[in-house]
Amino acid sequence: MSSPAVDGTRTAGPDRPDRTGRPAPPARRRPALPRLGPLPWIGPAVLLILVVVVWPVVEMVRTSLRRIDTSGTDHGPAGLVKYRKLFADPRLPDVLLWTAVWTVVVVGLTMLLSLGLAQLFNQRFPGRRITRWVLIAPWAASVLMTAIGFRWMLDQVAGVLNRLLLDLGLIDHARAWTGDAAQAKPWLVLVAVFVSLPFTTYTLLAGLQTVPNEVYEAARVDGASPWQTYRKVTLPLLRPAFLVALVVNLINVFNSFPVIWGMTQGGPNTDTATTTVFMYMLRGYDVAESAAMSVVNFAAVVVLVLLFLRTSGWNQEENR
Repeated sequence: MSSPAVDGTRTAGPDRPDRTGRPAPPARRRPALPRLGPLPWIGPAVLLILVVVVWPVVEMVRTSLRRIDTSGTDHGPAGLVKYRKLFADPRLPDVLLWTAVWTVVVVGLTMLLSLGLAQLFNQRFPGRRITRWVLIAPWAASVLMTAIGFRWMLDQVAGVLNRLLLDLGLIDHARAWTGDAAQAKPWLVLVAVFVSLPFTTYTLLAGLQTVPNEVYEAARVDGASPWQTYRKVTLPLLRPAFLVALVVNLINVFNSFPVIWGMTQGGPNTDTATTTVFMYMLRGYDVAESAAMSVVNFAAVVVLVLLFLRTSGWNQEENR
């Protein structure tokens, strides 16, 4: 039971008059929008993630557990039959090995070359703005279009590379550069690095431009050599941007499809196929097995990224 006020008056309420004798106005309710908090702002993003990411993953897993023929007819549940069939495929070990080599080599070369280009573009020199614009070209163009362009350039009959090498006397006959896996793989790596350089270079360049000049001046005052400054000042401060570029490249290169499909379509046979291309090739024979390969790919990407983030200590500064 509420106690009366000290002066003996009663507190005005919605049905009690105040000191002037007029009824007090009713209490206002809070608007509905503030009570929802951040939900109106994050709701569309959550909905987009559910539709674009979660729902396809659920459908992919469901499809891998069904018996679906090439015409799309569902013949009922299959359990783990398609996974057993996939792992029993004699082509899978070579595909997995090439996928690992492909990812490590392309990402390694991309990061190394991009680091050098970022250092170059961070310096002042005549024509720097033009060279920066030129670097955007592989990024602005369609990756599939770039891959097809390289395929025609390497064509045995109409390719300009064979014509150039023949005119220079460097080869005695035209070669099918993409017809043999041993010759096609280096070209695939070259094109993949070519289309990956712009994003990685600009990410590292953005990181370099956040390093304050005062840090370099302090290092010079302390007598540090250029190499010591780069190793103990630049690289540690560039670490966040480097990790972002590395993780994005790992995901993109592992899932790369346009470069390989546009140049060799995974052939000859499956000699140049990564797991993503192999998954697409399986769709013509067994839709459910192709879905099983998709699930394995998805799980591999998640595990790869989690392991990398755990071993790299990407959030160690936040935990200090």
